[in-house]
Amino acid sequence: MSIRTPLDVLFIGGSGVISAASVTRAVRLGHRVAVLNRGRSTLRPLPPEVETLVADATDDAAVDAALAGREFDVVAQFRAFRPDHVAHDVERFAGRAGQYVFVSSASAYQTPPLRLPVTESTPLRNPFWQYSRDKIACEDVLLRAYRDHDFPTTIVRPSHTYDRTLLPTTGGWTDVARMRAGRPVVVHGDGTSLWTLTHTDDFAVGFVGLLGHPAAVGDTFQIMGTHAPSWDQVYRWLAAAAGVEEPELVHVASETIARVLPDVGPGLLGDKAHTMLFDCAKLRALVPEFGTTITYDQAAAEQVAWFDAHPDARRVDDVLDAAFDRLVEHARSV
Repeated sequence: MSIRTPLDVLFIGGSGVISAASVTRAVRLGHRVAVLNRGRSTLRPLPPEVETLVADATDDAAVDAALAGREFDVVAQFRAFRPDHVAHDVERFAGRAGQYVFVSSASAYQTPPLRLPVTESTPLRNPFWQYSRDKIACEDVLLRAYRDHDFPTTIVRPSHTYDRTLLPTTGGWTDVARMRAGRPVVVHGDGTSLWTLTHTDDFAVGFVGLLGHPAAVGDTFQIMGTHAPSWDQVYRWLAAAAGVEEPELVHVASETIARVLPDVGPGLLGDKAHTMLFDCAKLRALVPEFGTTITYDQAAAEQVAWFDAHPDARRVDDVLDAAFDRLVEHARSV
């Protein structure tokens, strides 16, 4: 697919799980791309055509110095997590960006959802996770700036987006190591809730398709695929990719996991514990080429192969591992 007019695009971030594929696609479609980040990540190499601007995205003075007053057709903000971050961006890019695209989160939606599928009009409310509430507050700042000052905002809400380096399960590589050792793994709930998983390459099609699109300004779009397996199926696909034929899945209530693993609790109770299905008709109306082309049964094999080829990434979290043992023991005793 070719573009009508090449754009000058600034990605704030650009080397992460979600953003790197979008940078690559933008370059492939002919856009002139700059990324602003700390310049430390080598995990996802970017195309040589990309211009790198080095600054910590949360350091306002460093960002201003790196940008040196430049203007862009599009600014894509992947690294703002609090309302003060986007408030500074409104001041910084007013009159200097034709479109400002803020990456929010589908976890901002009403949790648990009262109706499925979720659409862009689903209420925003997450009483479990501060991360999600901060994203909602960021959206509020940007929508006020659009209404009051015509700041050219576009808000996107991805769901669980992954690449070959990001395993979707609670324990990540710890779960794979447990399965390969013949040990049980903990699955939240009864394993039957459905969870939408989107490969970053598919996300990139929808995201880049919105850049520079005049009908996207002032509006909100969710970007995720239609692939929504059960959590049991996710674990079984991952086990099969790791060469484990019959993994032992132990089901534990999400609330129990949250008590034993308080760091995991907000993201579990505020996101993964609930069936989440989405309708992306609004996005497809502007970006008809968007769709699901990669499903997790395919991607699990790619992920395990990547980890097997990168020994440094195969880290077992001893704290998680011990907690999983306690949760398994608890489940077997009741």
